[in-house]
Amino acid sequence: MRVVDLIKNTNKTAFSFEVLPPLKGTGIEKLYQAIDTLREFEPQYINITTHRSEYVYKELGNGLFERARLRRRPGTVAVAAAIHNKYNITTVPHILCSGFSREDIEYVLLDLQFLNITDLLVLRGDKAKHESTFVPEPNGPTHALELAEQINDFNRGVFVDGSPIKVTNTPFSYGVACYPEKHEEAPNLEQDIYWLKKKVEAGAEYAVTQLFYDNRKYFEFVKKVREAGINIPIIPGIKPFRKQSQLTVIPKTFKVDIPQELAQEVLKCQTEEETEALGVEWCIHQCKELIEHGVAFETTCDTEVILKGYAVWGIEIAKRLNGIFAFGVWEEKAKRLILCRDRLGVKPLFYMIHGEEVIFASEIKAMLAYDKKIATVDRDGLCELLALGPAHTCGKTVYQ
Repeated sequence: MRVVDLIKNTNKTAFSFEVLPPLKGTGIEKLYQAIDTLREFEPQYINITTHRSEYVYKELGNGLFERARLRRRPGTVAVAAAIHNKYNITTVPHILCSGFSREDIEYVLLDLQFLNITDLLVLRGDKAKHESTFVPEPNGPTHALELAEQINDFNRGVFVDGSPIKVTNTPFSYGVACYPEKHEEAPNLEQDIYWLKKKVEAGAEYAVTQLFYDNRKYFEFVKKVREAGINIPIIPGIKPFRKQSQLTVIPKTFKVDIPQELAQEVLKCQTEEETEALGVEWCIHQCKELIEHGVAFETTCDTEVILKGYAVWGIEIAKRLNGIFAFGVWEEKAKRLILCRDRLGVKPLFYMIHGEEVIFASEIKAMLAYDKKIATVDRDGLCELLALGPAHTCGKTVYQ
């Protein structure tokens, strides 16, 4: 089922997640663990990013260097297929102009067609790190509209060189990117919306926004988009603010504003733990407001799993997370939910509910090994296990 149909056919707020292919030379197991976590929230689909090759310089000795091309995160097509086959979840690989010729893109489309993966997110992509402005590859598309047109030709059964495709399968459907605070290279928002409309006219069925931290920017953008005659779903992209350094890094990297209210609160944080907790709290507010407006949204961070669940289910998240990510302690007096990890703050403390008992383990495999042996932890034992002190006290490894 196409992504746009998944969105239209759901009767509740729809979530999707974006994941990165593993770094070159590492395995896929960690990614599977993340998806095992995310599956509890019934994502409608999962995006897989694509990363272009970059030039690196290898030292040869005697003051000599060799320039070589390196792709740090290869395997987008393979990862998309692996996730789709393992979890039976719709996967949406990103297709880029940046770093790819039309022939390269054609081979990617052929591979995806063989794998029966027919949903795409069509993007121009970022410029190479060594370039001051975007430069397409030789015989490569210059912008996402050209890439969409190539996909349309492929759907019609025509290769890049004009020769016919003898066997055509299910045509590709695709979404595109949009920018509530405009693309960094656009002269103004109106011109940016003009090009978004061109992509919609070419066949884009939905658009995913650049991350943002001010919902007013999103709502104003959607209003202008609708006034321009664009009626496809505009999916908000949400990414939690996690580090104090991001106060300057995010505006520089993504060309978005940090609301003054958020900036002031970040400056008050004494530790990175406080900053991350603030970022989660801010995103909870964002997500609640988006849900109230009846929109679907997408996230790009595991940490978001908890806050999305909290935004949807409130304190019931403590039960919904059963055995998946972490556990919550609801403090009735203060009317707050405390979400905990292990005492080192490194990995989640998994749990499951067995009748009136709650069973804890730092590893899923340890929990499964118990079988009929049921380990129980009372309130005092729980506090000792987490090194939290009294249950109402938030330690460094606790997200409130």
